[in-house]
Order: sequence, then C-alpha cells, then structure tokens
Amino acid sequence: MSPEFIAEVSSNHNRDLKRSLAFIDLAAQIGCSAVKFQLFKIEELFAPEVLGKKRELRERKQWELPVEFLPDLSRRAHQMEIGFGCTPFYLKAVEELLPYVDFYKIASYELLWSDLLVEVARTGKRVILSTGMATMEEIGGSLAVLRANGAKDVTLLHCVSSYPAPVEDCNLSAIESMRKSFGCPIGWSDHSVSEGVLYRSVHSYGASVIEFHLDIDDQGFEHKSGHNWAPQQIKRVIDTVRIGMSADGTGVKSFAQSELADREWRADPSDGLRPMKKIRAEIGDNVPDVD
Repeated sequence: MSPEFIAEVSSNHNRDLKRSLAFIDLAAQIGCSAVKFQLFKIEELFAPEVLGKKRELRERKQWELPVEFLPDLSRRAHQMEIGFGCTPFYLKAVEELLPYVDFYKIASYELLWSDLLVEVARTGKRVILSTGMATMEEIGGSLAVLRANGAKDVTLLHCVSSYPAPVEDCNLSAIESMRKSFGCPIGWSDHSVSEGVLYRSVHSYGASVIEFHLDIDDQGFEHKSGHNWAPQQIKRVIDTVRIGMSADGTGVKSFAQSELADREWRADPSDGLRPMKKIRAEIGDNVPDVD
C-alpha cells in the first residue's frame, strides 16, 4: 500500500492567503494525501526571557499563520480532495483548529508537553506525533498520555530534528523498532531532502506516512534553512514510489496476461525446440521476434 504524502507548509506561506492557497493546490497536483500548516504565536512559543535576548526569534512574528486564514485553507483543501492538518503550539490553538482540521500534528519539540497532548487527544481526531530528539521511553510516555485521553488513531513519525538532517543521522531502522514497540503506524518526517532516504524509508522500512517540507518558489521564510523540497523534486519521488507499489501484485506466482501470447513459444519438452509442437503447423510467415 502506498504511503500518505503530507506536504508541510510550515511558515513558507509568508502570511499571504493567496500564497497559502497556492500551496494547497500544488500539494494536490503533485499527489499529496494532505497538506499541513502550523499555528503558533511567538509570545506563547518561547519564554519571555529568551525572546528578550534573541532578536531573531522576535522577528519570527512575521512567520505566524493568521487564525482568520483557517476557514479558507480548510475549505480549499477539501475542495481539492486532500486532508487538512495543522500543528497547534499553544493550548487555545487546539480549540481554534477543531472545526477545520482532519488531523492534529504534534511537533517533536512539544512531545513532552502533556497538557497539549491531553487537549489534542480529547478532540477524538487523528493525531500524528513527530518524535525527533526523543528516546523510546519518552515516546512511550507521550503515546500513553494520548491513549489515556481518548486518542484512538495515532501515527508516530520517526524524525531527526536537524535542519537539514544529515543522511548518516537518519537511522531509518528505528522505524521498525518503533513499530514493534508501539503497535501503531510509523512514518518518516523528512528534513534530509534526500530522495534516497525517502525511497529507503518506504521500500525497506514500510513507512506509512511521509511528511516533507515544501516550498513553491524558494521564497518561503524557511527556505534558507535548506530542509525544503522543490515541487518537481518531490513529485518525482511520489510518482516513483507509487509506480513501484503498483508492481507488487498478488504474490501468487503465475503467468501475467502480458505473457499469454508467449506461453506457446516456450521450448517443447519433447525436443527442446521452440515453439510448442501443437502450434508449429499453424505458424504463418509473419512471425514476431521472440527471445
């Protein structure tokens, strides 16, 4: 079964509604299952004493997604027949998102914040939890909080919270370890921007979800970090994965319909010559080449 591909817009919307809608349209066009945004307020994301010292963090005020965009974003995603999700970074955001999202995403940095986990779990909606920087014990604790508060549809994403993530740090085999330990779907949240990593995560480790950061034109606020995929680059991956998955078949070894015409051109077991004796007399002058 082909994995879900989720386009993470993050703050590359640049606080522009038209641009935000273009992300949704593009995500649908390149074959994504869903698109995801982030809802945060700088004053509720960083401690005041840190904001006071770090100008670059204060300047991220311009990265905030306006809450008033939510109805339009949700409507467009559903018109394009893809899912709409968002990451809440403050408690009230869970309520603000509730009428609009198909799923909530919990970011790796908020994995230990039980109050947020509880609020999200109580909505009853699907939860996707990123696990960058976390230990197995921490992941298990967060998953227990979600389940204890009503979350029944939980997907975990293996993740490396480096921007970009070095390929040698991706540790994709952790996907299988997490699947065995936690008994829920496991995907990969990508920051490597490596086609090889994505193919490996799907074909070798069965990642059920691939989340990736998308920028439509290299003008997004997060472009300089180097962890965003270009549209045609990720489209190639999505198309290739789905083509590959279509080759899986039934698992029953038999002849394919495309081989049917060649079956009579096998060597006859009586003399080892092609084709089968029963059709040799029927062959005319126009015989196709055979291997």
